[in-house]
Order: sequence, then structure tokens, then C-alpha cells
Amino acid sequence: MADYFSKWTLADICDLIADYPMASIISAGVTDCADISVSEMPMLLDLDADGQPVSLLGHFPLRNPHYAVLKEQPRAVFSFHGPNDYVSPSHAGKSDWAPTWNFATVRIIADVYFDDALTDEALERVVAHMERNQQEPWNLSALGARYEKLRSGVMGFRAQIRSVSGRFKLGQDESDVVFENILNQHSNEPLREWMIRMRGRQ
Repeated sequence: MADYFSKWTLADICDLIADYPMASIISAGVTDCADISVSEMPMLLDLDADGQPVSLLGHFPLRNPHYAVLKEQPRAVFSFHGPNDYVSPSHAGKSDWAPTWNFATVRIIADVYFDDALTDEALERVVAHMERNQQEPWNLSALGARYEKLRSGVMGFRAQIRSVSGRFKLGQDESDVVFENILNQHSNEPLREWMIRMRGRQ
């Protein structure tokens, strides 16, 4: 059986990260592989001149114990979660249809390099990205003198990408009737939009 859920394009990856930039950053401890460190931070995906993903840009709290782990063991997994939701047999319109969960995820393995020279760029770009749809976008200059104090508590970093993978389980394997029923009955609009988008990857 074809693995419909792993058929994605670079545009799918870029759009999911742009719309859902909060990543779970996961790494093993330095002295004990069972000691897993996990932190959540917003990330931006950077592409090279050919449009290929090369790095993630972000910032990290210096007080977070995970900071020391990443400095000593820079390789980490960045897990992005797009729209997801429970899908009931009532959505499918069939009582003998098993319930499921539809979701879209992207996982990037990358090497983290901290650099204070990146801190201002990371903060400015993340804020600009998140404010891009506001009628009057806020920017860091509004903080005035507070900016330097807040900035001193974080460090910018770039994560050089080693690999990219995605899992888009969005009903691609359902019959046309069931798929249309889910679209008509489910209330999660972002999930429905991604279902329609990924249906064409069959």
C-alpha cells in the first residue's frame, strides 16, 4: 500500500513551519542518553539561493538548563506540529468506520550554533513574522530601554539542517465519499484546508 502520508513537497514544509512556527526542540542529555531535554521555541526556516532549506533561526533563554545541553551536544530534533484533530465516525458518516486522528508534522534534525551576533536578528525577525497579519504590527522599538534588559536573557542561534521529514496524515487514503463527509462535518477549518491540499499528493 502506498504511503500517502509521506508524500509532501518543499512548499508543504515551508508553509507548515511558517503557519505553526513553535517547535519542540529535543535532545539527549550529555552524560545520560535517558536524560531527554525538551524546550519549545518559535523558529524561522531559512532557504538558500536555490530555495532549499538550510537552517532554522531562533533564540533561547539562557536560564533554561537545556541551553547548556545544546552547547555541549548541539544536534537536536525540531518537531513542528500543524493542524490536528480527532476524526469521529460521525464526521465520516459511517458507524462502522473506526475513529482516527488527522495531523500534519514536520521534523528537522539540525546542529545548533549559538551566536550573540544573531540575537537581535532572531528577535526582530520572529516578532515581524508573528506580527505580519496585524493591522498595525508591533515591533521591538516599542520596548525602549527595556529591550536591552530582556535581550540579555536570551541568545540567538542558527541550526544547520541535516535532514527534513514530514508526516501528513490527512485522510489521503479515505474513499471519496468518506473524505467529503469529513470535510462537510468537521469544524476544524485549518485541518480541512490541509486535507484538501494533501489530497492531491496521492
